[in-house]
Amino acid sequence: MDGLRQRFERLLEQKNLATEALEVLESKTGVDKRYLAAGAATLLSLYLLFGYGASLLCNLIGFVYPAYASIKAIESPSKEDDTVWLTYWVVYSLFGLAEFFSDLLLSWFPFYYAGKCAFLLFCMVPGPWNGAHMLYHRVIRPLFLKHHEAVDSVVTDLSGRALDVAAGITRDVLQTLARSRALVTSAAGAVGPPLPSEPTIAKVSVTHFQKAK
Repeated sequence: MDGLRQRFERLLEQKNLATEALEVLESKTGVDKRYLAAGAATLLSLYLLFGYGASLLCNLIGFVYPAYASIKAIESPSKEDDTVWLTYWVVYSLFGLAEFFSDLLLSWFPFYYAGKCAFLLFCMVPGPWNGAHMLYHRVIRPLFLKHHEAVDSVVTDLSGRALDVAAGITRDVLQTLARSRALVTSAAGAVGPPLPSEPTIAKVSVTHFQKAK
């Protein structure tokens, strides 16, 4: 229990958007930021358990802050934070893919969104207990190193086939357009030039003709 409390306090001492907000609230309210963080975590857990829109809130937690932190990492000169958030997005993508096929089943389980939110927070927590770092190095990286050559071969083969299909479709379309243009041109030539208009014949009045005689 003491070890968990120490990790919690070390987490609050780190500089990020959440701890800065807690420090502002602590200065304005006079309440220790540890109690503020515990209260916020309790309210969040209760809302995820019983509130409306838990799925949306959970997805916002797993996306908005990591996106903000990723932008800051891109703009910073250090590359270490880039690796941290790239690792998070790899885990987040694979988790989202797995969830796509199991969400209809798992969403009926009680406390599903609370567990999902806890997992995402575990994946983004800074420090040695970062869940994304642990999952990547213990599960994803060994599988990648074992199978990446086969995956690269399949991707290259599929890319080549896709390019061949696209080239064939383009060639067929161009040939069809060329044949259509040739048919239109030949049909226009078969009709021939337009006939000249008939000359206008002046009608002479019979009375004028008789007077001329």
